[in-house]
Amino acid sequence: MIVVGILGLLGLSGALWISPAGMAWAYEVTGEENPLARLRGVLHYLTNPLRPALQLAPERLIAHTDDPPFGVNTFLEQEVEPEKRERTVRMIAEAGFRWIRQEFPWADIEIHGKGDFEDRRHIPYRSAWEKYDHIVDLAERYGLRLIVRLTSPPAWSRRDGEARGAFAPPDNPEDFADFAEAVARRYRGRIFHYQIWNEPNIAPEWGACPTCAVDPEAYTDLLCRAYRRLKAVDPQIVVIAGALAPTLSLNPYPPNGINDVVFLERMYRAGAGACFDALSVQGYGLWSGPTDRRLRPYVININRALYVRDAMVRHGDAHKPIYIAEMGWNAVPDWVGDKRFGQVTEEQKARYLVEAFERIQREWPWVAVASVWFFKRASDRERDQSFYYFRIVEPDFTPLPAYEALKAYFNQPPRMYPGVHTADHWALRWEGGWERIGDGRRRGSPGARASWTFYGGPLRLSGESETGGRIRVERDGNIPQRFVLRPGAWEVVLPGPTGWHTLRLEVEAGSVTLSRIGVARSDGREGLVLVLGWLVLVLGIAARLGSFQGPSS
Repeated sequence: MIVVGILGLLGLSGALWISPAGMAWAYEVTGEENPLARLRGVLHYLTNPLRPALQLAPERLIAHTDDPPFGVNTFLEQEVEPEKRERTVRMIAEAGFRWIRQEFPWADIEIHGKGDFEDRRHIPYRSAWEKYDHIVDLAERYGLRLIVRLTSPPAWSRRDGEARGAFAPPDNPEDFADFAEAVARRYRGRIFHYQIWNEPNIAPEWGACPTCAVDPEAYTDLLCRAYRRLKAVDPQIVVIAGALAPTLSLNPYPPNGINDVVFLERMYRAGAGACFDALSVQGYGLWSGPTDRRLRPYVININRALYVRDAMVRHGDAHKPIYIAEMGWNAVPDWVGDKRFGQVTEEQKARYLVEAFERIQREWPWVAVASVWFFKRASDRERDQSFYYFRIVEPDFTPLPAYEALKAYFNQPPRMYPGVHTADHWALRWEGGWERIGDGRRRGSPGARASWTFYGGPLRLSGESETGGRIRVERDGNIPQRFVLRPGAWEVVLPGPTGWHTLRLEVEAGSVTLSRIGVARSDGREGLVLVLGWLVLVLGIAARLGSFQGPSS
């Protein structure tokens, strides 16, 4: 029976070659372009139900997810000319990005010794803050929010200088905490998001010497010290633990590292759960596209973020978001030998990035921001290195296809996707007498109206009304429904099929507070996707066999 089952699966999978609908479905579950890779990928995908079910808690309200998730990585500190910095930020804003993930390297700010913030590497001497003040000014001028990455210790913070590598941790983690506090105090009320370190689970980000083992417990200690300092400066600061590199190795010594999920488990055991507001991961697709839904813990694909989310939920952090720190596909040319980041064309990269943002919004409500890796480099001197080809704009500011595709995607009208959202969600449009009353709530008086476009199925609205009230709800221009609300908490459920919808809400009587908007991902039919996919394949085979003409007699 097992042999028959395997042959049956192989036969059905073979339909991928002869059914256009089957080929399209196969891409939607494997992210593979090559027909042979799709066939193999479908067989892998069919094993998903055999693995332990992941706990993702998509129905939970996730903090910090009401803003657009459109981010990009920059190297503004490497642009010598202020005019080029501004041109970069202007192009980022014009494309529709809302977030910049930018490193504030410790070694470039507290350069010569502890407490010394003067840059004496060039004449005339100047404040080491000058360049970063300009970056913060530019972000504010163009309406962009900063995710500041704090990393790269100066040589003076280690007794042996750079003998263990330029990224090895300081001898005294309090020195790093002092630096984090200094940055937060300087930009208090202007920067609210700080990522503590980068890829602490791999070499060389935690040292590059033969004995420089990555250390989840030591990283947790450093994270917790920085967390306490930042929160003391401003409790509204969002502290992001970061960013775990997708890794299969369990060898903590260079050139390897510790598996990201294992590293995170050890962080939790060391008490890290009390020391971050959000977790950060890397979201590289490498050898498959953004629709790859295969769950294989020994393979790195974009779906790997689900394992990190599962660990967070199991440790009681379902309410915390994930920030995808770096997301991209590599358009390395054939003449560059290093293909370790995969290889796509510039056109594929453009399509993949758009599809990735769309998938994240439709399926991963626990992602707050995804940042493209990366906008541009300051020069083209690294053209012989594969990582250079993640860029979406050339050093001379020539846009690549990915920039134009993302610009078209980001500049569409605001939309809401599945998940539980507050009344602060960016897709909502308000008219009339609404009052923001904190905690993501808005109170409306008679005549107040709200409208939004969303993708999903059933909709659940909830809130409060002190004296009772009445609301009028119109979905997709159909006959409006009126709901009489009793005093206290209220909830309204609006059924509907999965797809794009518009909703208009009006307060007709009383004082009504809108608190939460729950958008279901489907109307309950999603469990049939796999069966329907195989049905398409079977029909494709039947159609092909039905049209087959045998030899004439």
